[in-house]
Amino acid sequence: MSEQLKVPTMAEFMAEGKQPDILFWVGSAGSYDDRAKKITKAFVKILNKAQVNFAVLGTEESSTGDVAKRAGNEFLFQMQALMNIELLNAYDVKRIVTCDPHSFNCLKNEYPNLGGHYDVIHHTQFLKELIDSNKIEIKDSNYKGKRITFHDPCYLGRANSEYDAPRDVLAVLNANMQEMKRSKATALCCGAGGAQMFKEPEKGNMDINEMRTQDALETNPDIIATGCPYCNTMMTDGVKFKEKEADVAVMDIAELIANAQDL
Repeated sequence: MSEQLKVPTMAEFMAEGKQPDILFWVGSAGSYDDRAKKITKAFVKILNKAQVNFAVLGTEESSTGDVAKRAGNEFLFQMQALMNIELLNAYDVKRIVTCDPHSFNCLKNEYPNLGGHYDVIHHTQFLKELIDSNKIEIKDSNYKGKRITFHDPCYLGRANSEYDAPRDVLAVLNANMQEMKRSKATALCCGAGGAQMFKEPEKGNMDINEMRTQDALETNPDIIATGCPYCNTMMTDGVKFKEKEADVAVMDIAELIANAQDL
């Protein structure tokens, strides 16, 4: 329940003269999209259980500007980025973790050119750190033997060459992992990246998310695991289009880990 979640803000830390170990960058989807909010809550539950010293920006957080940049509005992107960098630097932020690969890529690779230098990690990389340091322990996983296939987000995988962390995290569930024919470096986009999420698809005989869902369904999964709120939306829509929502769940890795710990 939300009242049990401890979500301190950077302003509260600053008022006490303290500094958190990590800033959790929630992102636009994780803040506003009803489905993605569940991913945010699951991740916060894990952070609370592992006693991670973290904070969020809260109402001070704004869009990274990633979508504006992808859509070609460089001016708006730089305005957003410079405003965020000023805030992050004022708080002396060193380490940022986010559930959104688009924010991850933008903060990690595009903010340094504008004066924003941070250690930026994706939530699957952070979950791996928590597992490796025994801060997360899963004894009897609810997912033992379940067939799970993982869809690589473009901005985590091909853009940043991170394929292992999400799979290493999923491995602790003792599930029956199934790779799609197109995975890792050859994975197909879900269809949302590059601001495509916010426009109608171009003419063709099949939407990208339907094609990618087809890849996933060929593995005969119980669960399609994702590591991105936009991928989650696109794969969920694809599963509905294929009329498989009664048989196949689409879940973020954070949700799977939180559920496996009964959080």
